[in-house]
Amino acid sequence: MEEYQDRSLRGRVFEKLREDILSGVYKDCDELREITIGEEMGVSRTPVREALRQLELEGLVKIIPNKGAYVTGITPKDVHDIYMIRSLLEGMCARWATEHITPEQIEQLEEIVLLSEFHLKKDKDKVVQVSDLDGKFHHVLYEASNSRIMEHTLSDFHKYVKMARMLSVGAKNRAEKSIEEHKAILEAIKKGDADEAERLANLHIMHVMENLHIEIED
Repeated sequence: MEEYQDRSLRGRVFEKLREDILSGVYKDCDELREITIGEEMGVSRTPVREALRQLELEGLVKIIPNKGAYVTGITPKDVHDIYMIRSLLEGMCARWATEHITPEQIEQLEEIVLLSEFHLKKDKDKVVQVSDLDGKFHHVLYEASNSRIMEHTLSDFHKYVKMARMLSVGAKNRAEKSIEEHKAILEAIKKGDADEAERLANLHIMHVMENLHIEIED
């Protein structure tokens, strides 16, 4: 029982620290102090230390012996690489979703698109709400792919570029275009056109890259 609680605490600390790093609460080179984090989260230093080691394995933290743990974060090259890989996987995901999607999942996607349009018309400055809905749209597609590996991989990528996604949606006219692209992908899926769904999903990610001025290398 005690071992389970330790794993649970470590997992909670890990998820919180990773979320804070990916969302920009912690910046590159910030020191993550075990004592401070433990006091803030109400846990001992042991689960914090274990969480930091796990974050180091993910490349988000660098532990320097006798000095401490420091945030390394996501580099511009990391973002570029993630989007290039995402463009291919999102296309494949849309193709598989076309083949496996359920009526309930189609309804979810339609509702997300309608809510996105509603929030955008009501207040163009509601970047967080629109960004969250953008994320939900993609996560429903991941689930609809009927592949746990695809869902897990793309969900992780989505978390890793959280700040970049928010910047993209927040850019002038990008939110409107993103919603239109989501609608086009959904229509292709509803028609059962896997080729078109794959093409549009791939193009959607490429447009995000262009909007973020991420160079597309040959």
